[in-house]
Amino acid sequence: MLEEANLSVGAVAKRCGIKVSTLHFYEEKGLIKSLRNQGNQRRYKRDVIRRISVIKAAQKMGVSLQEIEQVFAKLPNKRTPDKDDWARLSKAWQAQLNERIKYMERLRDSLTGCIGCGCLSMKNCPIYNPEDVLANDGVGAVILDRKA
Repeated sequence: MLEEANLSVGAVAKRCGIKVSTLHFYEEKGLIKSLRNQGNQRRYKRDVIRRISVIKAAQKMGVSLQEIEQVFAKLPNKRTPDKDDWARLSKAWQAQLNERIKYMERLRDSLTGCIGCGCLSMKNCPIYNPEDVLANDGVGAVILDRKA
């Protein structure tokens, strides 16, 4: 039995805790889809709630809408992610989140010292970066961008 598209824009927005304009934005980006009823009003199938939940969870982890769109596009027939899909997606996104956490910890631990920007204005910069030798490592705050 095919599921009917009978959820209104307002009902989906309320259930997902987002604005109607966000629904329209997601639809414009191809992340969700709606059908039109005889009165030309948008109607959604119930699985759109799961799609939006996946989008919101991914965004909370720092995953971009572009990355989410790419993942959704790889699903067979652009279907809504199921339990197995979510397990795969969340594992990959968890690895990305762990890398960001490591970076943020390095950033936190380096905030009071030289960051390798090349300004040489801090007392300890000449110790870490005499004559701006770190310029050879790249641009910007190269110490903050180092992998642990």
